Amino acid sequence: MFEDSTFESANRIQTKSRYWMILTTTLCVTVLVVAILIPIINYEALPSAAMTTMLTAPPPPPPPPPPPPPEVHVVQVKPQMMNNQLTAPTKIPKDIKMVSEKEAPPSFGVAGMEGMGSGAAGGVIGSVFGNSAPKPVVKAQPTKVNISQGVAQGLLLQMVRPVYPPIAKAARVSGTVVLQATISKTGTIENLRVVSGNAMLQQAAMDAVRGWRYKPYLLNGDPVEVDTTVNVVFNLGG
Repeated sequence: MFEDSTFESANRIQTKSRYWMILTTTLCVTVLVVAILIPIINYEALPSAAMTTMLTAPPPPPPPPPPPPPEVHVVQVKPQMMNNQLTAPTKIPKDIKMVSEKEAPPSFGVAGMEGMGSGAAGGVIGSVFGNSAPKPVVKAQPTKVNISQGVAQGLLLQMVRPVYPPIAKAARVSGTVVLQATISKTGTIENLRVVSGNAMLQQAAMDAVRGWRYKPYLLNGDPVEVDTTVNVVFNLGG
């Protein structure tokens, strides 16, 4: 006991402290390593919100605002008057803006023409251009018109009676043959054709109507061609 409390026991006490220091250091390092490895190995135990915050990339920054449009300076060119006459502008603008005039420009009468000539010349020009009336439009007359059979009957001047065909008379055939005809400007028959009627009577009717003569049909005082229909009646009794 006494030896341990003296100075000679210093080496023995120092030897035990060294071992405790090494053991304590080893224990601390082991605890620190375990504390670091547990989250890495067992990552499921970590909160999902923290993992999402750590693993999610931050959103990209918003794009910069577009630059403002360039300012366009519009220059309006006003006409210059010199001696009541328009003169060309001295500068040609780069940008021209169309400006609609609310009021019509004043018209120049005889007084406005005095600067260009005498008053008599201005009066003549004003009377020629200002008081000229529009010319009437003349409509072209039609070259051919249609008239009814009654109107054509009133223009008939010469009528040739048809000859009753003997074969039709023997067969007791009668009836009306309708013909379409054109009356020329001189009153003769043109473009004669059959519209309806018995075949035994058609040729006799056409031969008779070709010899008919009409008074020319006047339209606005001028003779024109007309289209009309002609009925030729064949009757066994007369």
